[in-house]
Amino acid sequence: MNKNLVDQLNKVIDGDVENSFRTINKYSHDASLFEVKPEVVVFPKNKRDVESLVNFVRENKNRRPNLSLTGRSAGTDMSGGPLNDSIIVEFSRYFNHVPTINQGVATTEPGVFYRDFEEKTLAQGLIFPSYPASKSICAMGGIVNNNSGGEKSLKYGKTEDYVKKVEVVLSDGKTYEFKPLDEDGLKVKMSQKDFEGGIYRKIFELVSKNKTLIQKAKPTVHKNSAGYDLWNIWNEATDIFDLTKLWVGAQGTLGMMLSAEIGLVPTTKYREMVVIFLPDLNNLGRIINMILPLGPESFESYDDNTLKLALRFFPEFAKQLGVWGMVQAGIAFLPAFLMMFMGKLPKLFLQVDFTSNDPDELKTKVAKLMKELEPLQLKTQVAIGDQEKKYWLVRRESFNLLRHKIRAKHTAPFIDDFVIDPQKIQTVIPQITGILSKHPEFIFTVAGHVGEGNFHIIPIVDIKNPAVREAIPQIAKEVYKIITQNGGSITGEHNDGLIRTPYLTQMFGEEMVKLFEQVKNIFDPQGIFNPRKKVKGDLKFAMAHIRENW
Repeated sequence: MNKNLVDQLNKVIDGDVENSFRTINKYSHDASLFEVKPEVVVFPKNKRDVESLVNFVRENKNRRPNLSLTGRSAGTDMSGGPLNDSIIVEFSRYFNHVPTINQGVATTEPGVFYRDFEEKTLAQGLIFPSYPASKSICAMGGIVNNNSGGEKSLKYGKTEDYVKKVEVVLSDGKTYEFKPLDEDGLKVKMSQKDFEGGIYRKIFELVSKNKTLIQKAKPTVHKNSAGYDLWNIWNEATDIFDLTKLWVGAQGTLGMMLSAEIGLVPTTKYREMVVIFLPDLNNLGRIINMILPLGPESFESYDDNTLKLALRFFPEFAKQLGVWGMVQAGIAFLPAFLMMFMGKLPKLFLQVDFTSNDPDELKTKVAKLMKELEPLQLKTQVAIGDQEKKYWLVRRESFNLLRHKIRAKHTAPFIDDFVIDPQKIQTVIPQITGILSKHPEFIFTVAGHVGEGNFHIIPIVDIKNPAVREAIPQIAKEVYKIITQNGGSITGEHNDGLIRTPYLTQMFGEEMVKLFEQVKNIFDPQGIFNPRKKVKGDLKFAMAHIRENW
């Protein structure tokens, strides 16, 4: 069957079609805990190839109902988003041309690695501020399709705030552009007697008729990547109708992205970081109230378990700083080593990053924060310039460290991206860690964007242990119950994928999930694109595909 499919696909595209053992194994995984083996992996060379692939599946779907297409770029997703048991469409081989930049807007293809994208933007004094912590290994297709965020999102917002236009192939096998439309532009689209016109008419009707339900379901927290973004498509105040809002974060379930226009912001010249060492969470809410009004660019955190791992594998961290950097890091981390040996590591580390083009403004903000912190008698440190690197290394690289360095145990990201009101952190986090503590098989670290209430809890487990595999859905259900009861989101950046789609009803309710299903059907009535994500999530399928070997 696979050979037959390979032969058929080779006839319809100019790109590469592969199904070797090595290729199938590689594309069976992302950064999640899943393994799903595709039938074949294709590498399209151009727009015509992508259109041909969609047409091929569309024309053969009745004979082969399980035939589908799942887009993939770098494969760094932690939700199982780019995994599928049919055809994987890999964009990083050919859709990776150097982005063009014009008047502060970059045009990029999905297979462009963010590190190459950033090199190009920084050369012009610009940056895309919504990059994720995986910036050294992720690609632009995943960033757009997951609605990624990161350390700068506190100040600058998420990917959805920067995508100006997307070029996409839809389920009729044709290429279209989505961009913001004014009232007249929307009327023109809705008057079209074709597939595109039908999409605009049906989506407009859906958001109009269900406005109350949609707005009631809108997450009130700072970040959300769960479900389809129906609440921001139509801005009645400005009469702007924007389907890019729906596309960004749709995880490739509505079609295939060929390119995107992305807004950039100017870089800043100066930065200073205040590091706060908390012995407990008792004053966290008070500290947050001190920090947020000062407008930090980022406000991050990680726990004592994360630092313990960084110290345990210190050489790997230090190598990233170079020889002289290793010496500096050794000196800088000496107090942390001593604290660990004495059993006095802080419970939580807070990183508050201020940036500005005015160094005096930075000094004023840092001085004000330090003054307000005085009554709490906490240990603090001001890190300037390169001194910040050691803290950012721990924060950014902790997940990669866990993936590669914990022998016989592996990371299991399944409650890795929830969002709550920052004021509820000191009550909600202990509830969640309390759930995990009932399962001694789960070692876990806590890190995240504390200024936004967005936390990444990454358990480390022996994934072959039946007790671990059985506990994963139980823990997820309990954790997401707490999150939803507190008005939070089950995913702020990492999206739904295989792991969270089954819990969308728990977060949004059945009526809202039915609207999500209608959106999917409007764009993709045959179910061509990325099944089991966003709608019709199958928890049984997900749990049956937890990988056993790394």
